[in-house]
Amino acid sequence: MKILVTGTAGFIGFHLVRKLLERGDNVIGLDNINDYYDVDLKYDRLAETGIKRENIEYGRKVRSNINSNYQFVQLNLEDKEAIDKLFKEEKFDKICNLAAQAGVRYSLKNPMAYVNCNIVGFVNILEACRHNNIKHLAYASSSSVYGLNESMPFSTHDNVDHPISLYAASKKSNELMAHTYSHLYNLPTTGLRFFTVYGPWGRPDMALFLFTKAILEGNPIEIFNEGNMRRDFTYIDDIIEGVVRVIDNPFMGNKFWTGKAPDPATSRAPYRVYNIGNSNPVNLMDFIQAIEETLGKEAVKEFKPMQPGDVPATWADTSDLETDLDYKPATPVKEGVKRFIDWYRGYYKI
Repeated sequence: MKILVTGTAGFIGFHLVRKLLERGDNVIGLDNINDYYDVDLKYDRLAETGIKRENIEYGRKVRSNINSNYQFVQLNLEDKEAIDKLFKEEKFDKICNLAAQAGVRYSLKNPMAYVNCNIVGFVNILEACRHNNIKHLAYASSSSVYGLNESMPFSTHDNVDHPISLYAASKKSNELMAHTYSHLYNLPTTGLRFFTVYGPWGRPDMALFLFTKAILEGNPIEIFNEGNMRRDFTYIDDIIEGVVRVIDNPFMGNKFWTGKAPDPATSRAPYRVYNIGNSNPVNLMDFIQAIEETLGKEAVKEFKPMQPGDVPATWADTSDLETDLDYKPATPVKEGVKRFIDWYRGYYKI
């Protein structure tokens, strides 16, 4: 297949590209390489897939020097003219949209970044799919859409109308817009609500990266909500396995769906939303202990109150993904943490 993956300088996108190329797909990667976090890490991810930093120029496709089936282009999703041109030229079979302005806390400081990339940019992707006979659009949503929902585990069949950050609201808007295009234009779309993804080449703004860096440097780590946090930490390889299965299997509609008792996760249209997580929440203090044990060093801990926009717990009900696509995460947290720290020490030569 010919697949466009957006967000390929990012954590999940980078790993997805490698998996798709490994099995022989023709892939074009897209990213705007913004400076939300260390751009050197983004360029180094691209270099791992054969895209040299010095060859990157906005709007120009660069072919990998490692795999001839891979090309990369630096573009903004909100650049509608360039997105339309790319779709017309390349005639993609499927799209996996992982590009987004990430981060719950950053959305409190810079809301327009989320409107431009996550909302305007996503409409541009939908429009390009509509006009170019795309067979399936898979896209990143987020566990943050559950917001004030306290029913555990989080189920895609539950209502999610109470987000508590603009980031979460932008992701919920993606799901709503996707359903509209599935309904109006018969475009198969699948949203993936990711749950706390971690692993090698991870994001520097995420807990595992921040904690590992601080502990090794002897700096204190900030632990919010006084440590009373649980997260459904999901290892990157397990996430990628699920994403690939979703890309390969577009949902063609629920013939039993009824507007009298509407199921939020499905539709009569070819629209689906899945949770993709470990379905096994871990106490944050246990997660920190796993890091300490692997590093052989105890953290200096600073306990702080809950931050605005954050939630005390996440827990994914992944039963639909297990039933439909035989998806089951298999990486224990201690093993995943060790693999990340091994990568971290190697990457930063510590």
